[in-house]
Amino acid sequence: MNGRKQQQNFMRKAISVHEATRLVLESVHVMPTEEVPILQCIGRTLAVELVAPQPMPHFRRSGMDGFAVMSEDTKQATIGTPISLQIIDHVPAGMVSEKRLSSGQCIRIMTGASVPDGADAVIKYEMTEEDISPDGTEMCKVKGSVVVGENVSPIGVEIAANETVLRSGVRIGAGEVALLAMFGIHSVQVYKQPRIAIVATGAELLRVEDALEPGRIRNSNAYMLAAAITEFGGIPIVLDRVPDDARIAKQVILEALHDHDVVVTTGGVSVGDHDILYDVTQDWDGDLLFNKVMMRPGSPTTFGRWQGKPLFALSGNPAACYVGCRLFLRPALRGMMGADLVPEPRVMATLTVDYVKSDRFTRFVRGVMTEQEGKLTAAPVGYDMSSVTVSLRDANCLICLPGSPKGYAAGSFVELIPLKGFY
Repeated sequence: MNGRKQQQNFMRKAISVHEATRLVLESVHVMPTEEVPILQCIGRTLAVELVAPQPMPHFRRSGMDGFAVMSEDTKQATIGTPISLQIIDHVPAGMVSEKRLSSGQCIRIMTGASVPDGADAVIKYEMTEEDISPDGTEMCKVKGSVVVGENVSPIGVEIAANETVLRSGVRIGAGEVALLAMFGIHSVQVYKQPRIAIVATGAELLRVEDALEPGRIRNSNAYMLAAAITEFGGIPIVLDRVPDDARIAKQVILEALHDHDVVVTTGGVSVGDHDILYDVTQDWDGDLLFNKVMMRPGSPTTFGRWQGKPLFALSGNPAACYVGCRLFLRPALRGMMGADLVPEPRVMATLTVDYVKSDRFTRFVRGVMTEQEGKLTAAPVGYDMSSVTVSLRDANCLICLPGSPKGYAAGSFVELIPLKGFY
């Protein structure tokens, strides 16, 4: 029986990473929306287009502490031959002067304050000197000239009325929150966060809080996936580990699919006697879209749907699990939350060392990306085994190396998938 199972597993049809990604993205269903308060929308994906209800700024705004003036009055002013203007008002930020400026006059103004009528420029405070005339009149000596519009932000210079402020599908960060608050939008429509059940399989797995035992390991993959899903914007739910029993695994996975938006498993997808996900996806009422991908690590990565809900079955090897999570789960979750349905973004870089491993599958090598003289370079992070976890801490990119019989020489131009500092 075990020999027959392994023979069936070895007959899996491998597909390219490109084709696997296409099948995953074509299966994405967009989550419904909900309205949340502004401070709860950070990191969420906007579900509506927001249009400016008024221009920004909605008044002429001073860009400097100084004096609002008529620029024509300052044309002849220099440090050696200053001109004197009468100060007729003081305008702090948040206040509006009721006086209109005439030639020979100026108004003391603070940064951000409304530029008074009649003024067409602001001269910065450092180019002036306040004085009192013999009759007690407040005066300002102007020691330089300004041109029309200098240090004045016109109405609508940032955003015009009815201009699109934020487009649907954008992830909301600090800048987006600033715009929402600036336009008085205190609650906003966002896509709901998908709830993702995480199921780890394997009799060798211990709970994180358990003491180590000979031949057993702690269930670190589930927590790695939970952390990644949180970074991606989803809500992870870590379920109890599942023993190496296809019947129990099927029951747990189907219940998880019923109760959650996505299920991700780790372990049990390869060709061994206790790799049970193959059996589960051969005997269920869902659709199996692929169960082998032409990539290393993670070639047995499996993907299916049950009643429209995605099932990602990832390798139990930590690096392979992470690569599958990054290549397939992340773009799917982004799509579910309204972002563009696109594969992981890639950049080009120069390989700085020889990579001698040859393969007909595409390799995704954990690497370190650096910038040297304005150009990106990359090198493998170290020990290149799919069972190694520490490299996930040290890597900031995946080096994408299509199948090659000779490997890759230093100086080769290669694609990278950035892992840190990119959304």
